[in-house]
Amino acid sequence: MKKTLLSVLSLLFLVSILAACTSSSANSDDQLTMVWYPNESGNDLKSARDEIGKVIEEVTGKKVEHKLTTDYAVAIETIANGNAQLAFMGAQGYIEAKNKNNSIEPLIVPSGKSGTIDDAVYYSWLAVKKADADQYKVNGEYAIDNIVDSKFSFVSSSSTSGFKVPSNDVIAYFSQQDQWKDLTPEDLMEGGTFFKEVLYGDSHQGSAVNLLSGRADVAAFCDTCVGNYIEIAEGEPNKAGSVYKVKADAAEPFHTVPGEEFTLINVTPVLNAPFAANTDSLSEEDFKKIQELMTSDDIANNEKIFVPADAETAGLFTKSADERFVVVEDSWFDPIRELSK
Repeated sequence: MKKTLLSVLSLLFLVSILAACTSSSANSDDQLTMVWYPNESGNDLKSARDEIGKVIEEVTGKKVEHKLTTDYAVAIETIANGNAQLAFMGAQGYIEAKNKNNSIEPLIVPSGKSGTIDDAVYYSWLAVKKADADQYKVNGEYAIDNIVDSKFSFVSSSSTSGFKVPSNDVIAYFSQQDQWKDLTPEDLMEGGTFFKEVLYGDSHQGSAVNLLSGRADVAAFCDTCVGNYIEIAEGEPNKAGSVYKVKADAAEPFHTVPGEEFTLINVTPVLNAPFAANTDSLSEEDFKKIQELMTSDDIANNEKIFVPADAETAGLFTKSADERFVVVEDSWFDPIRELSK
């Protein structure tokens, strides 16, 4: 009995030590942790992540550790519980993290071409394979009428442009019909009610590949997350009816579908994704230092962070005009919050 009690006490002591070490590591005075969504965790974006980490290290004097993920929920929970001080995440993920912990605050967002928040948007797409595109026309125009009973791919239920916005588009459109007047987001999350089958790509890249590999008939994903892997083949960027083609030398996971083409049938602008901070675990001094640095001209002109539009290098952000990082308030994300009401 004494041996058993001693063993239990020893185990509890060991667990407490390990927990303390984990907490100390996550909130070390000389280290910052930045967590990334699956979309930005690929090897092709390592140099872009490293450059952002490098400049933050220089201004704070602290080592930046990059925490890569394969699941939106893990990234959201990591910033919310303070095991990361910084995160790059979509508006919906930011809102979910802030709902968990009110100390989550937006640090910066990438601007639009104007260099301001006035055009700080990217685009949520609904796409189909080019060969099937004519099936999604009504009176000669692309429409979403025929997505009912399809095999549909979302990104993640926590994705802004890969679930929240497209599901809102679908509900707004179909709820005008008596048959679907009570349609809810939950009805779209799994097959059997509205869609025949529902898949999740776990990243925008994964959702696109679900479509191009034939696992899905229709897929939701965004322009920016797949931009490094595709090129426009017909039409204008971000217009319904435009056709995109996977580059011959596209990196994973598109390396399995080179040359495959898809057509946009629905395009919706979305508020740009923020870098967020947990102000419980990131000091006010470091918050201000990082924010001042990232909104500077030096960063706006850093070609490893804002990659020139005609460059062959993969990057997180593109510089085609006056793009830069800008400061926003939490209320800027209210239009995304409204989608859940």
